[in-house]
Amino acid sequence: MSISTRTGDAGTTGLMYNRRVSKTHPRVEAYGCVDELNTALGVARAAAASDFIRQHLLRIQKDLVLLMGELATAVEDLPRYRGDGFSVLTPGQTAHLDRLVSELEAQQITFDGWATPGAAPAAAALDVARTTCRRAERRVCGLHEARELSNPETLVYLNRLSDVLWLLARWVESR
Repeated sequence: MSISTRTGDAGTTGLMYNRRVSKTHPRVEAYGCVDELNTALGVARAAAASDFIRQHLLRIQKDLVLLMGELATAVEDLPRYRGDGFSVLTPGQTAHLDRLVSELEAQQITFDGWATPGAAPAAAALDVARTTCRRAERRVCGLHEARELSNPETLVYLNRLSDVLWLLARWVESR
C-alpha cells in the first residue's frame, strides 16, 4: 500500500465512512489545525528538558489523535463511529487538564501581563503550540456554530489546553 492514493488529486479528501469533501471544507480545516497542533506539541516535547512536561505533552498528543478522528467524522456518522469502538474526548480528559492548571498555578509562577515568547527554546515551542491550539479552537468553534459538532467537550478541552500550554511555557521560563 502506498501513501500516494491519488484520490485527493482533484482537491477532495476522505472523511470516515467514505465521505468525500473538498479539502477546504470546514471539517477538514478543523482537523487539519488539530494535526498542526499535535505536530507543534511534538516539537515542544522534543525540546523539553523536563520529564514532567514530556509526559504531559505525550498524553495530550494521544488525546488529540482521538479528537482528529472525531472531527474527521460527519456528525451523522458519529453514532456509527462510537459503535465501531472509536473513542471521543470525554470530560475526564478535560479534568486532567484542569488538574494540571491547578498544579502549575500552585507553583506561583511569576509573570507580568503578556509574555513575550522566546525566553527559552522549549518555552517558545510551547507558545507556538499554544497559538496553534487557539487557531484549532477557532476552527472547531466554526463547526460548532454551523451545528457540525456534536461533542461539546471538544471546545472545552481546546480552551483549557491553551491555558495549560501558556502555563507550561511560563513554567519553563521560570526554571
